[in-house]
Amino acid sequence: MDLLEQIIARAKANKQRIVLPEAEEERTLKAADKVLADDIAELILIGNPENIKKLAAGWGLKNIDKATIIDPMNNPKTEEYAEKLAELRKKKGMTIEQARDLVTKNNLYLGCMIIKTEGADGQISGALSTTGDTLRPALQIIKCAPGITCVSGAMLLITNEKQYGDNGIVVMGDVAVTPNPTAEQLAQIAFTTAETAKSVAGIEVPNVAMLSFSTKGSAKDAKDKETGKSVYIIDKVIEATQIAKEQFPTLNVDGELQADAALDPTTAAKKAKGSNVAGKANVLVVPNLEVGNIGYKLVQRLGGATAIGPILQGIARPVNDLSRGCSVDDIYYMVAITACQAQNAKKA
Repeated sequence: MDLLEQIIARAKANKQRIVLPEAEEERTLKAADKVLADDIAELILIGNPENIKKLAAGWGLKNIDKATIIDPMNNPKTEEYAEKLAELRKKKGMTIEQARDLVTKNNLYLGCMIIKTEGADGQISGALSTTGDTLRPALQIIKCAPGITCVSGAMLLITNEKQYGDNGIVVMGDVAVTPNPTAEQLAQIAFTTAETAKSVAGIEVPNVAMLSFSTKGSAKDAKDKETGKSVYIIDKVIEATQIAKEQFPTLNVDGELQADAALDPTTAAKKAKGSNVAGKANVLVVPNLEVGNIGYKLVQRLGGATAIGPILQGIARPVNDLSRGCSVDDIYYMVAITACQAQNAKKA
């Protein structure tokens, strides 16, 4: 059974309630039909019920009636959600009228309110919306997981090189959200990426490598010509590793490590003797978003890896973002991934 099949199986074993706030969009509705046909999750579709049913009939979709459809313009819980949202955002000056407007006219806010009031376990959007549109209501309403202040994005990389990672599977973060994380944020990214490795990739023991262009002091940070201070590249990774070890004592993490020392046992034996991660890393944490985005795309294009994600992490309940160029299958698998994250979030 390959990883995607395992993710589907885990989602089926403990079905979660997932909100699709862009339910009148063609790819989303077709993916919803497939999810319902395969009994992967319970779905809440937000949109005009007549339009959804008409579109489903026109596209020959047979399973949409199995979903719960919520009409944002005719929702018996509108006032409850508006009052709760206004209370949540009171310090930011939100009025009840503004809150009511959001939960009737912005499906992403409505979906997050459904999750906040325990009517659902996760949400997926992005086929029509930007990443900012997806994250804004999630951070305002659901907020970050306990002890976490940094949202990030992980990528599952499935390679044919079975000797690396977890039988060829590596999880990389952050590849999507935080451009230049601080050491404290990088430590949090290490922890949340390890959680994604467990909940989504099924990696029982995440071995987290904090990557840099140095392994255990083999290189030093450059100095700023004007101030003489470190430019804080390698030092940030070293500090982040120490913070991660202190804040998350059960996390198996080490750094700073170069990518070859992290993945290859022979190289690790030469460069990082005694490391509990080097040579067997299955979670890679990069120092900034630039490295993460470039790195996973090189592995994908030149190495032939399958890249799944980005999977957003660090939010108290999973809210995931899609590319506006996503396919029906992308949405289908993201529903299963979100369900696996929701299962894990309930254990926290």
